[in-house]
Amino acid sequence: MKRFIYKTKIGLLLISADEIGITNIDFVNESDFNEYSNKYNMQETAVLKEAKKQLDEYLKGSRQVFNLPLNLKGSEFQMKVWDVLRQIPYGETWTYKKVAEKIGNPKASRAVGMANNKNPLMIVVPCHRVIGTNGKLIGYAGGLDLKKRLLELENINPLV
Repeated sequence: MKRFIYKTKIGLLLISADEIGITNIDFVNESDFNEYSNKYNMQETAVLKEAKKQLDEYLKGSRQVFNLPLNLKGSEFQMKVWDVLRQIPYGETWTYKKVAEKIGNPKASRAVGMANNKNPLMIVVPCHRVIGTNGKLIGYAGGLDLKKRLLELENINPLV
């Protein structure tokens, strides 16, 4: 596993990859930077650099689709949800209910929310595009303020 911490418009991100592709994108607090740097053998690779480049392009508004090798790991249900999330077009939001319907389990809205919560590749697997049935923002690992900022970047005016 290779990891590297990058400074971005939204804060420090620890991007991890194995020989197959990107496995995780996680926030790192400034105060934890040294701990992470010591805990993990930081080694920048071409795929990590490319992930950082594409994230920067997205955050500048010049990229709408990510083209990265990914290696998602989760339960069968989580994998189904994450696959559907990757189908949500840039500039659109879907409800938890719609995602549940897309995976063929219309009563699984809560479970979809839990799968979103476990999404290891925020932004790249766009769980920020999933909102409540009433159009309101619900839950996001990076906080609702960041979710709102990402949606506004995509020209979506979310209800807060």
